[in-house]
Amino acid sequence: MQRYNRIDEILEERGIKKIWLAEQLDVGTSAVSKWCSNKGQPRVEMLFRIARVLRVKVSTLLVEQEEDKRPSNHVLPT
Repeated sequence: MQRYNRIDEILEERGIKKIWLAEQLDVGTSAVSKWCSNKGQPRVEMLFRIARVLRVKVSTLLVEQEEDKRPSNHVLPT
């Protein structure tokens, strides 16, 4: 399964329980569990709320993607 976010990793590093994050965000624990397992992703607005609660940058929550090495058929105008 593709990983898109590092929410679970950050919670673990800080010793924070998923239930605490759910309470802080006023969402169900099932939503947080889906985000942590990357079975679902939070909306952009929620990513900003999560970052604020965890006191991290939004970019810290996201997994960096390697650049696609395949040639592109799309050429940018010059």
